Parts: sequence; structure tokens; C-alpha cells
Amino acid sequence: MKEYKYKINGNNYTVAVGDIENGFAQVEVNGMPYRVELEQKVSATVVSTPRPSAAPRTATGEKVITKPASSGAGHKVTAPLPGVVLSINVKVGDTVKASDTVVMLEAMKMENAIHAGRDGKVASINVNINESVLEGTTILTIE
Repeated sequence: MKEYKYKINGNNYTVAVGDIENGFAQVEVNGMPYRVELEQKVSATVVSTPRPSAAPRTATGEKVITKPASSGAGHKVTAPLPGVVLSINVKVGDTVKASDTVVMLEAMKMENAIHAGRDGKVASINVNINESVLEGTTILTIE
């Protein structure tokens, strides 16, 4: 017999379930034996639940999401939180100041200005407009 302990409305119950034969189970509740008739199997009802919207995809069918890039030379400007790139305000070769806004990132329906963080020249841009990025993703590199 398998024994289970339950607390229902502040009352403690010890339930032991024994053999099940021909649709009947031997059950003891707090030491009192019962012969329990089991319901016949009912066909399962499948409930359709709405699926979350899929991640955007490129024309080739690949997901449009960038993972954090590996380390390399230069100062990396990274995404401080997950979001979607709204605009890229610089191009490769541009000279930037630390306080310049280089990218606008939408996260939680708010626009976030991403600043260069240091003076230098834009060496590479690793994202595209309307691309989803994860927190820590390298957006661009400044030399």
C-alpha cells in the first residue's frame, strides 16, 4: 500500500491506497477501510491554448536575434538590457565622443539611448535596425 498524508481545511488525513482490481481500489483513510469504485476512462479533451508570438525571422528563415559576441580588441558598446534596435546613429569610421548617442534601443516599450562610453573611432557595427538583442550583446566596437 502507498501511504499519503494530506491536510484539508486544517484536518490531517492519512490515506493508504492498496490494490486496484476490476475498477475497484482498496483505500484506507485514517484507518477506516473503503472500497472505492474508479471512474471509467474518459476520452481526453485537448484544449487549444494560444501560443506566444514567434521571434521575427529574416528572409532566409533564420531568427533575428543576436547573442553576445566573443571578446576582441577595442571598447565594446553592449546592450544594457534585451530589446530591439530602433536606429543606429553612426557608421563604421565615424569619430565619436563618450557622450554621443550611438544606438537607440527599444526595451519594454521605452526608447533607450545607448552612448559610446569613450572617445574613439567606430571600428565595427554588429547589429542591424529592427534586430532583437539580448542583454550583453556587443552592439558596436570603438577603437
